[in-house]
Amino acid sequence: MTVPLSGVPLADHAAVYAALDRAGFTDVWSSEVAGADAFTPLTLAAAWQPRLRLGTAIAPVFTRGPGLLAMTAAAVAEAAPGRFALGIGASSPVLVQDWNAVPFEEPFRRTRDVLRFLHAALCGETVDQAYDTFTVRRFTLERPPAVPPPVLLAALRPGMLRLAAAEADGVILNWLSADDVPRAVAELGERRPGFEVVARIFVCPTEDAAHARALGRRLITGYLTVPAYAAFHRWLGRDSVLGPMWDAWAAGDRRGAAAAVPDEVVDALVLHGAPEQCVAQVRRYADAGVDVPVMALLPTPELAAGGAAALATLIPRLGIAEGS
Repeated sequence: MTVPLSGVPLADHAAVYAALDRAGFTDVWSSEVAGADAFTPLTLAAAWQPRLRLGTAIAPVFTRGPGLLAMTAAAVAEAAPGRFALGIGASSPVLVQDWNAVPFEEPFRRTRDVLRFLHAALCGETVDQAYDTFTVRRFTLERPPAVPPPVLLAALRPGMLRLAAAEADGVILNWLSADDVPRAVAELGERRPGFEVVARIFVCPTEDAAHARALGRRLITGYLTVPAYAAFHRWLGRDSVLGPMWDAWAAGDRRGAAAAVPDEVVDALVLHGAPEQCVAQVRRYADAGVDVPVMALLPTPELAAGGAAALATLIPRLGIAEGS
C-alpha cells in the first residue's frame, strides 16, 4: 500500500500500519510530490510495525544532494534492518525545477550517477569521484547500514529500463495497465537473482463508476500530459487514443482534455469497482510479471462519508489475510 493514506494524520498512522499488517499487506511504499516527504512515513512505520517492508517510490535524484540522500537512506535502513528498499528516479521538471529551484538537466545521466554513488556509499565505501553530472569528494557515511538497502530505479522507456536491469536492484513502474507490463518487462531482459519489479497501481474501490472515471480523467490529464509520461504512453501504443487529450491540453483546453480520455483508458489505468474486484485486477499485474504490486488508494464517496470507520472496513477487503 502507498502511504501515508489521504485524510489520516501521520500521528494516527500507527493504527493504519497495524491494520495493513493484519490484512496481509507485506509492504508500505511512499511517494514524494508535494505532501509528505518519502522518508518520514516509513520511519514511523519502522518504529510502529516491525513486520512491514518499507520502500520509497520514489525519492528524486535532484532534490537532495547525493550525500544527504545516502544519509537519509542509511538512517531508515538502520532503523529497519533488512526491510527497507530505496527507490530513486528522475521525477519531473515541475517538482524539481518549479517547486525545488533545482535545474532539471540530463535526467538520465543524473539518475545513473546517483545510482552508482549510492551503491558505493551505502556499502560504507569512501566516494571520491567525478561523475558526469556532479563530483563528490571524500564522502564516507559515519553510520553505514549493516544491511545496505537495495536501490531500485523508476523507469518508463527502454533506456531507463535497461539501466535498471544493468545496474539497479530492481525497477519501479508507474502509470501502466496490467496489459502493458509485459512490454516494459521485456526491456529488462534476463534479470539477476533478487531483482524486483515494483509497480504502483491506482485503486479507487467504489462501485460508483462515474466518480472513479471522473477522478481518473483528472489524474490522467494531470500526469500523462507531462512530456516523459506522454512519451511513455506513445511508446506503449496509445498515440491514437490519447492524441485528442494531448491536442486539447496543448491548446489550453483543460476541460476538453479530460473529456477526451476514453473510458477504456481510464478503466485500464485506474482500477475501480468493489474492493474484491480491485484486488482481482491487481492480481493481473502480478500474473503479468510484477513482483510487488503497490496499491495507491484514491478517495471514494464511501470513504468521504464514513471516515475512519469506513477505512477500517475497507483495508481488510483490499488485503489478503495470512493463511488464505
